[in-house]
Amino acid sequence: MNNARFAISLHILTLLEKAKGELLSSDYIAGSININPVLVRKELINLRNQGFVESKEGKNGGSFLSKSADSITLDQVYTAVRQNNLLGTSKNDPNPHCPVGKQINHHLNALYDSTEQVLIQELAKKTLADFSKQFI
Repeated sequence: MNNARFAISLHILTLLEKAKGELLSSDYIAGSININPVLVRKELINLRNQGFVESKEGKNGGSFLSKSADSITLDQVYTAVRQNNLLGTSKNDPNPHCPVGKQINHHLNALYDSTEQVLIQELAKKTLADFSKQFI
């Protein structure tokens, strides 16, 4: 996952957990993350589609956690925002006549998949509540 979506989503969810049900606006969240509110709204839509967040529209609207932080594991968040292989992919096509080139992508994909599974297993051991407790 060669982007910031996991970090942004975890930041959003942690803010919402700390708010304890209070509605937080995308502008407020964006100010905390120091990014454009449009990017926050895009992540909030994804988090809402994944069942982590609910939102109230309008002038006094905002977002809040839709379930307990104890029931949200970090692997669920990672899976919800994952787009690419953890370690990336090659942008070129290796030479199919080379003994390494013709097999490299297969072996890299196997390596990436097994490495990512270790990450997911570790993330599954932690909840949003566990993560949020680090912030005083």
